[in-house]
Amino acid sequence: MKQVKFMLSEKEMPTSWYNILPDLPKPLPPLLHPGTKEPTILPPPLFPSAMRDQEFSKERYIEIPEEVQDIYKIWRPTPLHRAYRLEKALDTPAKIFYKYEGVSPAGSHKLNTAIAQAYYAKQDGIKRFATETGAGQWGSALSLGTAFFGLECKVYMVKVSYQQKPYRRIMMETWGAKCVASPSEDTAIGRKILAEDPHSPGSLGIAISEAIEDAFGRDDTYYSIGSVINCVLLHQTVIGQEAKKQMEMAGFYPDIIVGCVGGGSNFAGMFLPFVKDKLEGKKPKLRIINVEPEACPSLTQGPYAWDYGDIAGMAPIAKMNTLGHTFIPDKIHAGGLRYHGMAPIICHLHQLGFVEAKAVPQTTTFEAGIQFARTEGIISAPETSHAIRVAIDEALACKKSGESKTILLAHSGHGHFDLAAYDDYLTGKIKDHKVSAAKIKEALAQLPQVEYAGA
Repeated sequence: MKQVKFMLSEKEMPTSWYNILPDLPKPLPPLLHPGTKEPTILPPPLFPSAMRDQEFSKERYIEIPEEVQDIYKIWRPTPLHRAYRLEKALDTPAKIFYKYEGVSPAGSHKLNTAIAQAYYAKQDGIKRFATETGAGQWGSALSLGTAFFGLECKVYMVKVSYQQKPYRRIMMETWGAKCVASPSEDTAIGRKILAEDPHSPGSLGIAISEAIEDAFGRDDTYYSIGSVINCVLLHQTVIGQEAKKQMEMAGFYPDIIVGCVGGGSNFAGMFLPFVKDKLEGKKPKLRIINVEPEACPSLTQGPYAWDYGDIAGMAPIAKMNTLGHTFIPDKIHAGGLRYHGMAPIICHLHQLGFVEAKAVPQTTTFEAGIQFARTEGIISAPETSHAIRVAIDEALACKKSGESKTILLAHSGHGHFDLAAYDDYLTGKIKDHKVSAAKIKEALAQLPQVEYAGA
């Protein structure tokens, strides 16, 4: 009998997060202060003290607090599946595995860091979080995380996703959060943008600015971010550590690892424990493919440059692949992939040649999502379908070449609240949005002028 699911016991769940910083062959560039443009830490008034320590920690393994581990056990370890039915449909010699994070109560990987951040804020005596969310996965996760620890939560949700995904808002409110469409009338930056463009669809850069302004304005509030920064990627490495053990159970090691990237946390959480093997020379031929939308192609079209993390220039400046902090993507359904930049760790590894990047159009991602649903039974988030598209393409390449490669897919979450998007696809309303070079050039003209000597 074919084994299709590989499960770990609670006792086998990781008790530490893996920190890649000590293993990098070249140090990661620092964060720069948005005012002085000199090296800085995460802003003390905004982040939990433990996360500030973790951001540039030299410790290879950082212990997961017991209270966080106990909550993780509600849904972790998550399953690893062998996609036999998809393999058969593709008639490919490739072996396809996927690590499924959609079993979390919030429906995605985001809860792995939301629980940690809420725990650390509670330890600091903070009462409230302000945050942004794109498609709503992060806002949902933090809403539940704050509910577990008795904290308040205010979520600024990118307007186009707020309108497309009402059930995400309802989920957040069910868990006790307050969710508003961004740009909003609740902040000065939101009011400014609405005055300039009353029909602004919003962007993650705008929503981040609103959440940061909110947090700076109150002594009882921390800002929370669901991706991009080092410590958030760190919290997600439970995924990859579990996946390594499960692939050993299955008797295979991946030749190719595929995942979608917006800010980068879900996929980095999967591949960082594996890229350690590549950095050490154990698996030099391992391919790691970061998949992004053609509508927001930061890794494939954005320069590696210093840029702000938000539209108002309030967040620290990071060295990353960026389309420019003022860049506002088209209204694609994968709201979680509409960030102008990318996690500095992923960009750094991309520059060093350890990971790859591909951009794919919206229509073919839904085509892949439909095929996955009809073979494996899971309706995937539009973000995840980007990775499914490339996993299928790689499996079809194996069919053409006759090679039997092992493909590991980072399946970041389900699409149960994205059925309107699937309806648009099934009724022929989905369009592709390929960003113009002129639009990118216009946004890149607003990059900060940085003369940091270590650049």
